[in-house]
Amino acid sequence: MSAAAVREYHGKRLLAKHITSLSAEEHTIESRSALVTPTTDLDALPTTEPWLVDPDTKLVVKPDQLIKRRGKAGLVGINLTYPEVVEWITERMDKEIQIELVTGKLDHFIIEPFIPHTSADEHYLCIQSNRTGDEILFCVDGGVDVGDVDVKAQRLQVGIDADLTLDEITQSNLLGGIANFERKVKLSRFLVSLFKVYRVLHFTYLEINPVVFAEDGSIVPLDLAAKIDATASFLCATEWGHIDCPAPFGRTEFPEEAHIRELDSKTGASLKLTILNHAGRIWTMVAGGGASVVYADTISDLGYGHELANYGEYSGAPSAEATFEYAKTIIGLMTRERDPRGKILIVGGGIANFTDVAATFTGLVQALEQFQDDLKAHKVDIWVRRAGPNYQEGLNMMRQTAESTGLPIRIYGPETHITAVVPLALGLAKYEDFPEYDDEAHHVRPKKVKGVAAATAAGAEKESDDDPSVGDHRGTLLPQKADHEADHSVENFTAMTRCVVYGLQHRAVQGMLDFDKMCKRAEPSVACMIFPFSASHFIKFYWGTEEILIPVYQTMKEAFEKNPEASVMVNFASFRSVYESTMEVLEYDNIKTIAIIAEGVPEQQTR
Repeated sequence: MSAAAVREYHGKRLLAKHITSLSAEEHTIESRSALVTPTTDLDALPTTEPWLVDPDTKLVVKPDQLIKRRGKAGLVGINLTYPEVVEWITERMDKEIQIELVTGKLDHFIIEPFIPHTSADEHYLCIQSNRTGDEILFCVDGGVDVGDVDVKAQRLQVGIDADLTLDEITQSNLLGGIANFERKVKLSRFLVSLFKVYRVLHFTYLEINPVVFAEDGSIVPLDLAAKIDATASFLCATEWGHIDCPAPFGRTEFPEEAHIRELDSKTGASLKLTILNHAGRIWTMVAGGGASVVYADTISDLGYGHELANYGEYSGAPSAEATFEYAKTIIGLMTRERDPRGKILIVGGGIANFTDVAATFTGLVQALEQFQDDLKAHKVDIWVRRAGPNYQEGLNMMRQTAESTGLPIRIYGPETHITAVVPLALGLAKYEDFPEYDDEAHHVRPKKVKGVAAATAAGAEKESDDDPSVGDHRGTLLPQKADHEADHSVENFTAMTRCVVYGLQHRAVQGMLDFDKMCKRAEPSVACMIFPFSASHFIKFYWGTEEILIPVYQTMKEAFEKNPEASVMVNFASFRSVYESTMEVLEYDNIKTIAIIAEGVPEQQTR
């Protein structure tokens, strides 16, 4: 899930726009608000927002930059006239302030009508998504002094496919703290409508503190914090309209981040980059979203989180040109500031499925060669660990680059644990204990390093340092039993398992057939393919040195009727259509396992 925090201004606009229609006009939310940026002409603003100078309307002004506890920080102007609001903003615009441990500039403000009320009218309300659905939290005490809501709040869990009802709210005693019966009923009905908005607009988090009862009895969200599922933009772009998702307060977006985001939008691969600490010593260029988390966690677990400069990933078989641009961007950022201790570049990744390691390393090598002088000047040590298709060729290219440029590059393949290069790069492990991929001693089992996932399987006997078998071979791999294995009654894969591939993925299917042949399977593991956008036909593939024809069917019904032995579906549908195709295949009892390749599927559909 890609949960993106939105400004309070946009979050309230979304609620005000949609809650009326989704509640059959039973509920309305105050829609008057104005967003002030560094380019806003405060003198001309009342021309488009005349309510700002209405003599009967007092105003509230506060920063709109994802800042928590603004009231306690003295960042809320209350019960002001418009000239007072202008003065309040002018005093703070583009001024640097420190909030707790974070320092940043104030440059976005929201202006709203002031709603008279008492502290007894303030309540806390929150909806947040989790694995099994959406959880509603309510606390009768709201506002600045709400306290620990995790302890005080009443909770109601709403299942993935369930709707929130008035009966559920009543039975759960969610609003039990409200003594006034009329208010309790009104807030219950408001909450049902609010939950509909939450689901329809693909919110993942919505906190209103406080939500208040105004003097006229209307319900008003005073302060709001919200996150939306950015992957649902193809579903909700029209309903969302223009939404600003700013970086957290204190972290200004780098132009390089915007460049990689634009590059990502123009390629079918995945390219992500977030700068955490531009002066950090440790930079990573990691292949794969899962691997990027593993490397970042390992660096932090070893006590070097404060030195980690970036977080990101490149995956999905990016071209050599895209990899070059990505590597060039990282190297440019890395060599912008000097560190007398030198810097570290970790080029990591697991074992790729379809990404051609040699192809991506072509772009990386090009960047290393082009910026070799900068890398040497900044004393950059480079540590490489990679595996997957054509990894040998890719690692050989890195070795040749090290020799031709003189760059200090340490190179490892699948014989070395995925994160072993991290303690090596940080000086926490001895280099001689981890031979490189082309070292003749690579068959010697590396010694264990504290804090690295190279420990023996649970239950294995502790090896003695005096054991002569240790050090002269990699030892016997001990089978590990998954915690859920005893309760798992379906045998997903055997030597006879056959699958159906959804989508015309020639390269992937040929790779599967090549692997089948290497494993000496009697018949291909791919029974057929499904492609709904053309009539049924056949496609020629290689089975070893022979040519075979694999059928392509237009419908699932035909594919499964003619291949009842298939028990696995490999779904290559895009993030836009993978939900529908997956739900359709669930109707067929013979399919026991579904592998979904698509990334960026909205959370509501994923669950």
